[in-house]
Amino acid sequence: MNDKTFFNNSIPSIWKLIISIVVCQGVGLLSAFLTSAEMNTWFDTLNKPSWNPPGYLFGPVWTFLYLLMGISVWLIWKSNISNRRKESAMTIFGVQLFFNFCWSIIFFRYHSPAWAFVDILLMIITIIMTMISFSSISKPATWLLLPYLLWVCFASFLNYTIWMMNS
Repeated sequence: MNDKTFFNNSIPSIWKLIISIVVCQGVGLLSAFLTSAEMNTWFDTLNKPSWNPPGYLFGPVWTFLYLLMGISVWLIWKSNISNRRKESAMTIFGVQLFFNFCWSIIFFRYHSPAWAFVDILLMIITIIMTMISFSSISKPATWLLLPYLLWVCFASFLNYTIWMMNS
């Protein structure tokens, strides 16, 4: 592949950073927009464990995690590695971001904690795959994804518990 691909072109680094953050934040905002009505109606009727975080916590946590994800993918995008490795790493990142987007829709819009649990397990697998692919390119990019992985692991346990409590 030549050096004129989208991943290794002359876009200034600051624009790569802005685009990376906007894309990650945009995924979160779009997902929230598509499910917001269900968050306050259907979700409130579910049985939840006593350790379920308060609702007001999720927005700031996810905003921060999407920011870290954006910075992480920017570090990969601006790196001086081969296009093939960069595209591969960023494709895996895109797959995990797709699972991230789908989770809220499956859980809140379609009221399916069971299928959302399947999705979140796939998300965990692809986050780990992303971290592995990023680790040979940028250690900071890898470490920036650790809070995200930990939160999603916690969320998967919460998802499973809610599913079991409401089956």
